[in-house]
Amino acid sequence: MAIQALMARQEERVAAEQHRIEQIRLAAAQLAADFTTSRAHQNIDGIERLDGLEEIRDRIRLLVRDVREEVLALAPGGGQQAANMAAARPQDQALLERGVRMRTLYLDSVRNSPATVSYAKWLSEHGGEVRTAPSLPVRLTILDRRIAIVPVDDENTSAGALVLTGTGTLTALGALFDTIWTRATPLGTPTRERDAHGLNAQEQAALHLLGQGLTDEAVAKRLGVSPRTARRIAADLMELLGARSRFQAGCRAVAKGWLPADLC
Repeated sequence: MAIQALMARQEERVAAEQHRIEQIRLAAAQLAADFTTSRAHQNIDGIERLDGLEEIRDRIRLLVRDVREEVLALAPGGGQQAANMAAARPQDQALLERGVRMRTLYLDSVRNSPATVSYAKWLSEHGGEVRTAPSLPVRLTILDRRIAIVPVDDENTSAGALVLTGTGTLTALGALFDTIWTRATPLGTPTRERDAHGLNAQEQAALHLLGQGLTDEAVAKRLGVSPRTARRIAADLMELLGARSRFQAGCRAVAKGWLPADLC
């Protein structure tokens, strides 16, 4: 009974952290949406908009020259594009050679991408730190906890980006990174074992995303997997819960304590 009570408290804490992460993600998404239609190059209270991939890369090159302590990065989307990794390598190497601490979070699904794993191992060999998580809320780069860069459109990261310098915003985004980093798995170690309900980390993340009403396509994007894989995971969860519909599955997951009570 004592062990069951301890497990129940732990599950409540994990659910609360998941809810907190989602709230911060929604706040970041809303911030980007508020400025999607703003004029190019307009500075508004610590927010600078960049348009186009080349402008984003040029601005980042200038910003990283002044980095002295650390670079934090969330890199969702599954396996990374070869062109992006090739462009980032000289910059990352220069930072690491200067003694800058680099911490990068990828999705668990990149473990199936040889090119991304190779790049992550290269980062680790040169002093970088790499972990993976089942899902990541937004693409994000934080420089010395003073500057953050987020995409204007998370569906098309090359369309534009916001450079954020507001203290409150940086504090929230830094807390988001720290929360995910603490629970993430170092790349060189296996991902977490199944929980008390028999779910692995990816299934746990999928269950929370489905509980928030996300479509299979949106879940696939957040997990860095194909829509077909996302549909299979959803079907497996429904079978495990003995549910005939998504709504019924959500309510049964809440009843079993797998999801927060406010989702049903």
